[in-house]
Order: sequence, then structure tokens, then C-alpha cells
Amino acid sequence: MRVTGEDRRRQVELPEDRYAEELAFLAAYDEGPRPPGWWLTPRAVVVFVCGSGGEELVAGDGRRLVVSRKFVGDRALVERCVVTLAGERGLLLVGEPGTAKSMLSELLAAAVCGTSTLTVQGTAGTTEDQLRYGWNYAMLLAKGPSREAMVPSPVLTAMVRGAVARVEEVTRCLPEVQDSLVSLLSERRMSVPELAGTGEEGDGTVHAAPGFTLIATANLRDRGVSEMSAALKRRFNFETVGPIDDLAAETELVRGQATAALARGGAQFALDDAVLEALVTAFRDLRTGRSAEGWEVERPSTVMSTAEAVQVAASMGLGAAYLGNGRDVVRTLPGHLLGTVRKDDPADHARLLGYWDGPVRRRAEGGAPLWRTLWELRDELA
Repeated sequence: MRVTGEDRRRQVELPEDRYAEELAFLAAYDEGPRPPGWWLTPRAVVVFVCGSGGEELVAGDGRRLVVSRKFVGDRALVERCVVTLAGERGLLLVGEPGTAKSMLSELLAAAVCGTSTLTVQGTAGTTEDQLRYGWNYAMLLAKGPSREAMVPSPVLTAMVRGAVARVEEVTRCLPEVQDSLVSLLSERRMSVPELAGTGEEGDGTVHAAPGFTLIATANLRDRGVSEMSAALKRRFNFETVGPIDDLAAETELVRGQATAALARGGAQFALDDAVLEALVTAFRDLRTGRSAEGWEVERPSTVMSTAEAVQVAASMGLGAAYLGNGRDVVRTLPGHLLGTVRKDDPADHARLLGYWDGPVRRRAEGGAPLWRTLWELRDELA
């Protein structure tokens, strides 16, 4: 089948492609010192991730650009991450699911070395080969051990290039697989015994080029699944990525990402501000166990993350765009919330009902029109 330009479109663009203009601009804007192998200066990396705060920056060649904010979080956290990478030390981003750890690691890798694709997805089935190297067995049998016959892992490719490798959900990997990273992060070289004595790479050792480092992510919910060894922990700087503190900032983020998701589906985002704020407020109340007014809320076992809020907002928007037929979109909110809350434990259904009988009812009694509508929809949760 012939592949056309239309067929080559991607559902999700890589950050180095989506923000190519900003990356090229920042490379010209800040010509200060760069660590070995870096595309941007550390200061420019922070600006790329956190944005220019609405300020129009002017590059030396006269180009002007406002750099968008991509990560909604603590700027000091991003600065610490950048300093860790500049020191060629491993960076481990930890936090609850849905707190944008993966997105932050992608943005950092794209800004530092120009690619975010040197990635290993950690699972219980991840093997040591996926972190080190494998072999093209047909070529191995035909020609014997050689660099040509090797199938390098993304980590080994990053070592050779002096780039950033990423390991997602590292604690999902078995301990013996995790520990294959210990020598890489301390000695900065990888032994390939099969090449020893072949004349390739001398003694069969691949050395990391300047600039090589590794970013890993781990969910706090996975703690204890495959606990990291003390030796591996010492090779990383840990940074905790938490939920977004500000309601307005989280609402704006949900709106932006849901709008982008609908645009990929060929629809326009049509949730009004009041409905979107109610959605984000409900997620925040259930996530923290306390409403904005200070009322106690029983927290469900499911993580009510910003990422989940984006998915619900996008689903509501798609329903309004394709199945609306004049229906009030707010009537779909209880069902979407129930589907999210019950993911981990069916008993969380009762906790959502408790939320309706608590903060939702009290806001309705206080005269808030939208919350009165939501209270009237309680039977949708039965």
C-alpha cells in the first residue's frame, strides 16, 4: 500500500518535533556554556520546559518568540533536574500516577539531546537485553560476534551518542534487571564479553560518550513491586513530582490537553468553563480528601490524577461533539466520574456517593446552580 502524506500523520507528536521551532530559537537565543553533548544551555532547557512567562524573548539574530509553558509545576524542581543531568548523574522522577513524570522526562531529553525516543518501557517482562544489547542471530551465526551483529538497546545507543536514555516505570522491572544499570551509571561503560578478542572495541568494552545520562520514572503506587536496591538508588538523584497545587492552573492544563485531544479526533472542545471547573474541582476534592471549603471527603483508592481529569474532559467533549443532540453535557459528568473512581476498587462507588451526599449537596444548598444540577443527578450514580 502506498503511504501518503496524510497516512504519515501521528496521533501524538514527539516533543522534539512539536516544539522544533522553540528548540531552534532557544539554541540561538542563549549562546552560553553548554555541558558536553547538550543542544541547549541548562538555562535554556529550564525556559523550554517552564516557558518564558509570557515574555517575548529576542535572539541574537533578531528572531522573537514567546516560549510556551509545557510543564505545570515547580520551577525549582525543573532546575534541580537540569542540574542533575548537567552533572551526568542519573535522575529518578517519582510520584503518583498521572503527575506528568513521563512528560517531564520527554521534555528534558528533547531539550538536552534532541531526542526523547531512546526509551525502555519497564514491565515485569523487561529483560536485561532491553537495557544492554541483544543479537541479530542470523548475522551472528553467519559472521560471528561483531558490532554489526549487535542489536543495541536504547540505553547503549544513548551511551555511544552521548545522549539521554529514558527508562519508564523502572520499579516494574525485576530487581536483577534493574541492577544491570548499576555499573552503567557508576563506571559509564558496558562490557560486551562476546567482542573481547575480536579486535572490536579493544577488550570488548563500550564506553559512554560525554553527555550520556539516564532519566527513570517510578510510581509511588508501585513501591514494593520490585524495590530498587540500595546500590542502584545511590546512582540516582530522586525528585518527587507532585499534583498541581493551583485550581486555575490545573483547569487551564486540562482544557488545553483535552482541546488538543479532541482536535486530533477532528472535533472542537465544547465544555464551558463552569463545567470544566466543576470537573477539576471534583477531582481535586477526591484526590486530597478535603474540599476547597475544608469539608472532609473520603478518598477513593483510585488516583484522581490530572491525567485522568484530561481523559474525562476529552470524553465529555467528544460526547458533546458527536453524540450531543442537544443534550446537556453536564449530565454525563457523574457517569464519567464513576467510571474513573471504580477502576481499582468497586467499593469506591460508595465513596463517590458519599462525596455527592457531602460537598455536592452542600454546594447545591448554598445556591450554586451547576452543583444543584449535579446534586439532582445523584440517581445517575445509583
